[in-house]
Parts: sequence; C-alpha cells; structure tokens
Amino acid sequence: MQRPEAIACRRDTVLVVDDTPDTLSLLTNTLDRAGFTVLIATDGEAALELLGQITPDLVLMDALMPGISGFETCRRLKRDRMLAHLPVIFMTGLSQTEHVVQGLECGGVDYVTKPIILDELLARMRVHLGNARLAHETHVALDASGRFLFATNREGRLLWCTPKARQLLCGANGARDEPAILPGEVIEQLLRLRRVDTQATARCSVMIAGRRLECWFVSTLGPDELLFRLAEAADPDHDRAALQKEFSLTSREAEVLLWLSRGKPNRDIGEILNISPRTVNKHLEQVFVKLGVENRAAAACVAVRALTR
Repeated sequence: MQRPEAIACRRDTVLVVDDTPDTLSLLTNTLDRAGFTVLIATDGEAALELLGQITPDLVLMDALMPGISGFETCRRLKRDRMLAHLPVIFMTGLSQTEHVVQGLECGGVDYVTKPIILDELLARMRVHLGNARLAHETHVALDASGRFLFATNREGRLLWCTPKARQLLCGANGARDEPAILPGEVIEQLLRLRRVDTQATARCSVMIAGRRLECWFVSTLGPDELLFRLAEAADPDHDRAALQKEFSLTSREAEVLLWLSRGKPNRDIGEILNISPRTVNKHLEQVFVKLGVENRAAAACVAVRALTR
C-alpha cells in the first residue's frame, strides 16, 4: 500500500505526440520543470502502440503528422474503452474554425495554436487534468455505490457503466466482459428521454436480446456525456403492492400512483384501470395528501424514489 506522502508526490504523466524535434524538446523541458512525467511519440502509430502499454493522464497531440493525422489518432484512441477517458489537447498551426471543430468532434477537449504560449498551455492542462480526475473519482464512487448506472455520448455510444449495470447489459447481450453494444432502436429511445420535461417521467422500457430492461435519464454529466439508470423491468403487481404498503394507500390509489410514475396522463390511466379520468383525479387528490405533495410531478418523483431505492 502506498504511503500518503507517496500519493501526494505523484507526478502526472503526459504523452506528447509531435514529429518536430524542436517542439518535442521545448515541451519536454517545460513539462519536466513543471513537475510532469513526459512520454514521447513522433507519430500516431507510435502513440497508439505506446498507449497499448501505458496509460498517461493527458495527451498533447500535434494535429498534422506523417502517416495518420493527430485527428485520426485521437479517433482511434477514443474507440478504446480503456483510453476513451483520456483528455487530448491538440497543438497545431491550423487556426481556422473548421480545424478547431474537427479537433473537438474527433474527441479532443481543447485546441492550442502554434507558436505555443507555454504558460497558457500549462494552465489549460491543469484545468483538464482536474476535470478528468474529478470525472474518474465520480465513476469510482458510482461503482462503489452498487448502482445500475451507465453513460452514453449524444450519439448513443456507450461510454462507461457501473459493475451492476454491466451485469445486466452483459447478461442481456450474452457477453462476459464487455458491455453490450446498444441496438439502434434502444439508442433512439434513450436519447428521446433527455427531451422529456419532467425527469420523473423520463423513463422507457427497452428490449435487449429478448430481455426487457427499464431506463431512466438522470442528468447530463458533461458536454457529450449523458447519465442513465438501468433496472430489470418490474412486475406491476409487485410495484403496486410496494407503493400501497409504503404510503398506506388503497389498492386503487396505489395503481393510479404507479401509472402516474410511469408518465401516464389521467386519460391513459383511466383506460388502463377502466375508470373515468375524473375518478383518476379524485384518487390523485387523496394520493397527494397521503404523500404530502402538491402536484403530479412531485408525486411521481416520490413514487420513483420509493420503487428504486
């Protein structure tokens, strides 16, 4: 086990990818004086080979190099689930908007133009290293909490998941180690969830490999990271009984609250339970009193928390 002083003195490791000797020399000396451990690669292929052996804390990437470009190197890096979290800062003499956009779209977190202003570069590096460290600590905390959580980017690509969520996704996909690759129709449903105004109703049922799972949109973690919660589809009778017991509801009140928590309006609830919307509203009035809330959204939130804790 590392001693506290050893942890405190840990040096962040930076991989510098550039084919220009003068730039490599300047950055190596600057970063070493600033307290970083520096790794060097002179092209994209060498960088990817090095990343297969050691994982740095941050990558400084020249955009234009012989062989595969920095942009393509970053794309390949981000496809690797074990490396996707790495912050990549591009360095280049290209300053047109289209190049900046290209760098960000392929996975870069920042973009500095040459000639490099060293103090500015160091400041940007520290900001991104702090953000990456915070994100890592958040993921570790979520893993330790034992929750069924996973994150995708805005295109629906799976970025990470907690061990509990991986068990559901891997089991559903028939895999042992890797998370499931979400089907296109599932991705569409998940991305639709974040456009729902009321978070309590931002929920959908999805089928993965013949198994029904339920997903909730939780929050946006970053500019391209959406957090979802996952659970096996529940038994409606079990949920109704749980709500009835938790809040001392009648059987009918519990049924109305259950369907309310699933985002159903009064008309749909009435059709499901074969009662009129007016009767649904009467039951809800009693439910609000027993739950100590004033509106549908609050009641739905209370019910969702009760069913998922």
